[in-house]
Amino acid sequence: MVDRQPFHRSVERIERALDDNERTQHRSQREQNGSEVRSVELERLIAQGLTLIERRNAMELFRDQAADRFEAHTGSAWRPRTGSMVNHRALTAAMVDSREFLAARRRAETELLVPAGPKIAFTGGADFNDHQLIWSTLDKVRAKHPDMVLIHGGSPTGAERIAARWADTRKVTHIPFKPDWTRHAKAAPFKRNDQILEILPIGVIVFPGSGIQENLADKARKLGIPVWRFGAGGA
Repeated sequence: MVDRQPFHRSVERIERALDDNERTQHRSQREQNGSEVRSVELERLIAQGLTLIERRNAMELFRDQAADRFEAHTGSAWRPRTGSMVNHRALTAAMVDSREFLAARRRAETELLVPAGPKIAFTGGADFNDHQLIWSTLDKVRAKHPDMVLIHGGSPTGAERIAARWADTRKVTHIPFKPDWTRHAKAAPFKRNDQILEILPIGVIVFPGSGIQENLADKARKLGIPVWRFGAGGA
C-alpha cells in the first residue's frame, strides 16, 4: 500500500517555501525603483513561486490519490498526523499582486516609449531588400495615416532596416522593439512579437521573412488586428 505521509510532508515543506517566496515578493515589490535589476529579480521570484505551486499541487494530487486507495482498501478515511488536507488550485494573492504589478509597470513604460498616434507594426526578413516596394508601401500607409508611428523589430539589415531609413527620411516617428537575447535566448524574437502586439497596433505590415514574421502575423490575426502582406505571396 502506498504511504501517504511522505506526500503530505512534501506539501508542508513546499508550503513553507511558498510563504518565504511570498514575503520576498512583497519586499521586492516595495524595492522596485524602475531599474532592470529589480524588475528581473521580481520576475525570477514570480517564476520560482509558480514552480513551487506546481510542485505543491502535484504532491497534493499524489497524496489524495494515495488516501483514496487507502480508504478503498481499509474502509476508513486516512488523515494526516499533522496539518490539514487542503487542496490549492489558484495563485496566492502575493503572486497575483506581483504579476499585476509587472504588467502595470510594462504598460507604463510602453506608454512613455510610444508617442500618441496610430501604431503601424512592420516586420520583414533580414534578406528582403526590395527598397522600392517597401518605400512605396509605407508611403501609401502614411498618406492614409499622416500621424502614424512605425513599430518595427530593429533588425540591422533587410526589410526592417529599410523601413527605419524610410521613417528617418520621411520624419516619421519609429520605435524599434529589439529582441532581448540575453533574457529570452532563442525565444527572444517571439517574446518581442508579443511586446509589439501589447501596444495594439492598428495593423501589421508583413514582408517575406521567416517563422518570426509568420509568428507575428498569426498572433495579430488571433487578436483581430489586420495583417497586410506584401512581396512574394502578398499584395
